[in-house]
Amino acid sequence: MVSTVVWGTGNIGRAAIRAVEAHPALRLTAVLVHDPAKAGRDAGELAGLGRELGVTATADAGAVLATAPGAVVYAASGDIRPDGALADVVRAIRAGAVVVTPALYALYDRRGAPPGTREAVLAAVAEGGGSLFVSGVDPGWGNDVLPLLISGLGTVVDVVRCQEIFDYSTYDQPDAVRYLVGMGQPMDYEPPMLAPTVPTMVWGGQVRLMARALGAELDEITETLQRRPLETTVDTATMGEFAAGTQGAVRFEVRGVVGGVPRIVVEHVTRIHASCAPDWPVPPGGGDGAHRVIIEGDPRIEVTVEATDAGGNRAAGGNATAVGRLVGAVDWLVEAEPGLYDALDVPLRPATGRLGRRRP
Repeated sequence: MVSTVVWGTGNIGRAAIRAVEAHPALRLTAVLVHDPAKAGRDAGELAGLGRELGVTATADAGAVLATAPGAVVYAASGDIRPDGALADVVRAIRAGAVVVTPALYALYDRRGAPPGTREAVLAAVAEGGGSLFVSGVDPGWGNDVLPLLISGLGTVVDVVRCQEIFDYSTYDQPDAVRYLVGMGQPMDYEPPMLAPTVPTMVWGGQVRLMARALGAELDEITETLQRRPLETTVDTATMGEFAAGTQGAVRFEVRGVVGGVPRIVVEHVTRIHASCAPDWPVPPGGGDGAHRVIIEGDPRIEVTVEATDAGGNRAAGGNATAVGRLVGAVDWLVEAEPGLYDALDVPLRPATGRLGRRRP
């Protein structure tokens, strides 16, 4: 079994502990935390499993990496600390570990990554013999392996559209929702995640990946952005009040243009309440959120994925699928040559050995 460390115990980290514990080829050997209050607590408690796993969380990354773990699931955030996240990941690779993470947007497309970032990872691979695979849900399987798989069912493919449609009041990251995305802020507030070029920085790698797999030459990648205010004040169950006149919905697209036409589109439709922008796309089956792929062509194909986790929460369900993609790749990466991988390299495999299997 592959000795595996989970680094971080937020939304992704808690799901990662559960996923590692459930995987027949992996053994949870350590959990790394930043918050001193979490150090000394059992991993099962931190993950909400309702039972102890006999693995005590620690803040000593050096001591954990000195044990030469086979794999590290890096679950700490990279949204506002990309340099810090990269430094942690490089440190783990240099220790010889296979590292999987959703935290480094620049490395979703390894070929298009900034040279300095790519070179730092490759130098660590050469020195320590570890590997890196960066993926998630969106960006992640929702706009790489899923649309590419579905495109193969088409005779003629005109446009590949990947949609994330979500009620962000269910997303357990209040600071990200209110300040990075700008929900509940005045309409003249400029959310960092929506600033020009930032969507392309985050999702452009996915557009390039799909173009590469489809054998298409991109003219350019462009962005569109729409924002709508709340017409009335709303009170949400998880994040409290959002005032009338403040931002209540966002819709943006990152478009891969081929031959002058947007052919590969990653679209996000995000609301804080269903009453805002009701004319924009909604989850096909209702509810709080979904990921949808639409292949415009002959035939027209539409596939919707709705994942639920703790208490039926679809945001948590999305996090769990991101973790499933990453943790499910660990044993494949251990057998592969050391290197830097992306979604076109790493297969999405069946849940072999996990059907009906729950550890006591």
